[in-house]
Amino acid sequence: MIDWVNRVAIGGIGDLMRSARANYGVDPIAFLVIYIASGPFFYYSIFRMVRAMARKKKNEATFWSTIFLASSVAPFLYVLFFGHHLPWWAYGVIALLVGHGTYSVVRKLTKRRGAPDPAPTLSPQVVSMAVNSAAESPISAASPVSST
Repeated sequence: MIDWVNRVAIGGIGDLMRSARANYGVDPIAFLVIYIASGPFFYYSIFRMVRAMARKKKNEATFWSTIFLASSVAPFLYVLFFGHHLPWWAYGVIALLVGHGTYSVVRKLTKRRGAPDPAPTLSPQVVSMAVNSAAESPISAASPVSST
């Protein structure tokens, strides 16, 4: 069983990798390294972009959106720039991925800019007044209701 897995599965993957290098000039290991290395930048940029949008910092949101886009398309740009003799549909898929990423980022930034302002928050003084008045009332929400 183990011999079959080594021969068929692992050997088949190795053959595909050698074929990709020879036919298209794309190293699958380099693609995988770029893909994994861009992961932390991808997730951190999402975090910072959302935080900047919540704080209504347009320039900062634009910067982190650009980092987000660059980290999400970096492995595919590797294939685009270093690959040769790729099938026509591979260029189409890469163009769609880059185009969709750009469209999504632009749409999120423009949608957020036109969104209405959130409801105003209560100041600590108003909250403490409400708590104090609720504590002074004879019927409190926390008091149990007797069922006699």
